[in-house]
Amino acid sequence: MKILLTGGGSGGHFYPLIAVAESINQIAKDENLVSAKLYFMSDSPYDMEALIENDINFVPISAGKMRRYASASNFTDVFRTGFGVIGALFAVFKIYPDVVFSKGAYASFPVVMAARLLRIPVVIHESDSVPGKTNLWAGKFARKVAVSYPDTAKYFKAEKVAYTGNPLRKAVLNLDRNSAHEYLKLEKTVPTILIIGGSLGAQLINERILDALPKLVEKYQIIHQTGKANVDEVTKMADVILSGNPNKTRYRAFDYLNNLTLTMAAGAANLIITRAGSTIFEIASWGIPSVVIPITESNGNHQRLNAYAYARSGAAIVIEEANLTTNVLVSEVDRVLQDKAMQEKMAIAAKNFAHPEAANKIAREIINLALTHEE
Repeated sequence: MKILLTGGGSGGHFYPLIAVAESINQIAKDENLVSAKLYFMSDSPYDMEALIENDINFVPISAGKMRRYASASNFTDVFRTGFGVIGALFAVFKIYPDVVFSKGAYASFPVVMAARLLRIPVVIHESDSVPGKTNLWAGKFARKVAVSYPDTAKYFKAEKVAYTGNPLRKAVLNLDRNSAHEYLKLEKTVPTILIIGGSLGAQLINERILDALPKLVEKYQIIHQTGKANVDEVTKMADVILSGNPNKTRYRAFDYLNNLTLTMAAGAANLIITRAGSTIFEIASWGIPSVVIPITESNGNHQRLNAYAYARSGAAIVIEEANLTTNVLVSEVDRVLQDKAMQEKMAIAAKNFAHPEAANKIAREIINLALTHEE
């Protein structure tokens, strides 16, 4: 049984593939199936360690981005995409997988095109409220389509689409609330805010948090993922802003939170401030209230739509970037953290929104298709 995974460009596309791969391997082991041979085909391995840990073979291909805005790179990337399709056709033919599972994004296009030409079954998953261009195209011939938001189903044929939620890796599902404060050297009696701006951080959020620091550390302690490129600048500015402040130690900046540190930080958190990408689903699985700040200009406006779709569940508050002043941010944080009943309602809503079995459901469908294709 050979299964080819594809997608890329961001952790939001890559890590759900890893989550599904974990479930495929587990199902194959539990049910004594022929061991699944897994491959990941993209223009970059993204996280080679995660691929190795899950026995996934990386196969590089060329891929060009399909931008929605005017750029000189669009011209050259047409040729990169063309060469990518030719290269993918040979690479996919050599493997000849039983199923291709795609998370979309530009890197998946050559692979899915090759699968279509070779008549290999395709399963896709869409993480956003509005599908990307590649998934919209692939959805026309894919055998099965899984979506993270119920509203996304309308973009695909009803007979092939399923609302599964977003696949999550086992490493980020379980929080250790008992050891979190000790591990991170936090005060147990002080509410904790976790700020996740994505793996690259979020410049605007970083700026507003720094502006609000003197007010925030009076009542709360803060774990702030700044992004690797921003951590030195943010740390230096925080040192200046909090110079002489008796609560200075309540602010902790990290360039990046690995799996252990992330689950420890979430285990201590009473509130999370985040963008509106796939992190929403991790937060939902943790059952933690959140303030979501979507990127104003994202592809297809998907971040705003993601944010409001999640907020409608009652699990989050949305602050638009245009309204993200220091006073508004502090006010919304206070509104949640000063109201225990509100926190409890938001936590329950988050848990209800989460679909912890998403990876297993998708893996099961992929395996069923693979076994059928083998016959």
